[in-house]
Amino acid sequence: MDKVVATTAEAVSDVTDGSSLAVGGFGLCGIPQALIAAVLDLGVSDLETVSNNLGVDGVGLGILLEHKRIRRTVNSYVGENKEFARQYMAGELELELTPQGTLAERLRAGGAGIPAFYTPAGVGTQVADGGLAWRYHHDGTVAVASPPKEIREFDGRAYVLERAIRTDFALVHAVKGDRHGNLVYHAAAANFNPDCAVAGRITIAQVEHLVEPGEIEPAHVHTPGIYVQRVVHVANPVKQIEKETMRT
Repeated sequence: MDKVVATTAEAVSDVTDGSSLAVGGFGLCGIPQALIAAVLDLGVSDLETVSNNLGVDGVGLGILLEHKRIRRTVNSYVGENKEFARQYMAGELELELTPQGTLAERLRAGGAGIPAFYTPAGVGTQVADGGLAWRYHHDGTVAVASPPKEIREFDGRAYVLERAIRTDFALVHAVKGDRHGNLVYHAAAANFNPDCAVAGRITIAQVEHLVEPGEIEPAHVHTPGIYVQRVVHVANPVKQIEKETMRT
């Protein structure tokens, strides 16, 4: 039951070329920066990532992007990362752009064993009708477009069918975790971490405070240890500010 591994390098050692990764965080809040750095050091490429966004230039998933390690990504937000936009528009990166709430539910559904669900989000747009550019050619023409999705009507309202997401690995950040893998997130750092944690076939958590089983009140557990396969202690992680504004 002791799921603790000694280092971040050991924690991600079986990530291989072509692996899919669900990665928690929102912007730079709650991102598993140490695990992302370990994946970079591992040298793997052709990765498929699922996350709200790809960090910012040079930080978070932005470091994997900068080193051309990501082949395809499922995201809800492209802003704040110039290299992300450049690679996508240049045809170097495939992007499945997904409404934010739909992305969260696709991850949650994957963890719950639900293969697909209907949602009104995106009905009447290219999200449902197809035609969104997933990948461009170098000349700017569309190389791969999103397919149309099934539409059904319930109680007089149209809904689009969305597939759940399961990934090979999930990388998450928690403020506290025990040796059994039970996790607690702090405030807004919860964001996409709980949804990513349940969607990974192998979930790896970096925790700021490692405690013994029983030290976390059961009612305070956000992600039960049954979803987590590995825990690594990362004390005092660097927490960068995405945008800093100063009063004159």
